[in-house]
Amino acid sequence: MKIGYLGAGTWGTALAVLLANKGYQVVVWDRNPNRIKQLNLTRKHPKLQDVTIPANIIYTTQLKEAVEDVDIIVESVTSLGIRSVFTQVNSLIDLKCPIVLTSKGIEQNTLLLFPEILNQIFKEEKKKYIGCLSGPSHAEEVVKNLPTSVVCSSYDKDVMNQICEIFNTPHFRVYPNFDILGVCFGGAMKNIMAIACGISDGLGFGDNSKAALMTRGLHEMKKLCLTKNADPNTLNGLSGLGDLCVTCLSNFSRNYRFGHLFSKGYNIKQAISEIGMVVEGVYTAVSALQLAKKYNISVPITQAINAVLYQDLNPKNVVKLLMQRTIKNEFE
Repeated sequence: MKIGYLGAGTWGTALAVLLANKGYQVVVWDRNPNRIKQLNLTRKHPKLQDVTIPANIIYTTQLKEAVEDVDIIVESVTSLGIRSVFTQVNSLIDLKCPIVLTSKGIEQNTLLLFPEILNQIFKEEKKKYIGCLSGPSHAEEVVKNLPTSVVCSSYDKDVMNQICEIFNTPHFRVYPNFDILGVCFGGAMKNIMAIACGISDGLGFGDNSKAALMTRGLHEMKKLCLTKNADPNTLNGLSGLGDLCVTCLSNFSRNYRFGHLFSKGYNIKQAISEIGMVVEGVYTAVSALQLAKKYNISVPITQAINAVLYQDLNPKNVVKLLMQRTIKNEFE
């Protein structure tokens, strides 16, 4: 089997290595020529130095080389890049193989989840090929073959089962779930809550505060997922609660680390530069608030993160406002 892989970041590298170790030929594309040159030369990702990249992973800057005559396409780009990248893919090939989305986010202004973006680009007749993979899975642990469980989904049962078979290993367990929009929604929203938890820890508010943010954050996620006709119960699983836990509690989490740095006085640009990778929650926070306003849904944590990031509100004052909100029934 030949696999085309889009994106050579840490997560893209981790999954490409997993697939290569199963014996698949993997052609990895990235738009950054310096990154491709370094990976070809050193066979090491600079942020994953413990793993040597297998010989059956080929790197290229030519998108056509990664998507033409492959059995499956796997994506690990960014919220900002996904529409432009797949618009190019659509111009290069007549899609006849599954696409597995692994990035997490909601597009600003259109308020579309990534499967919805691809459905828009490739049209309804190609919808059956769209799938996703999501869940609590740090690249730094996956490359070490530490036990990991995730969820896959698709609009088509056969494609979903194919994704399960391709990615499943003795160390990387893949559960199927038919709710593709719910799976993707959980993966997108948890990044916002991780920023909140990073800020909370950075301010020294303690475990009680973080537990409250995670729990109330999950409640916001469940309310807002209904706007996508997703099943709130999906968010009780690996792509919701599971991903929320790992992203809010670990220093491997870019979004958590971003929040921690932000609480220490870094601005957005400085914090992202320090982390050295895309921080999806910074982008998705805007989309999620747009979605909530469109449907008149109360999302106080999401609103607070937007206020802190984009309105220069003091995080401590925002916490005070959250604690002084009118008391309601827990699940309203």
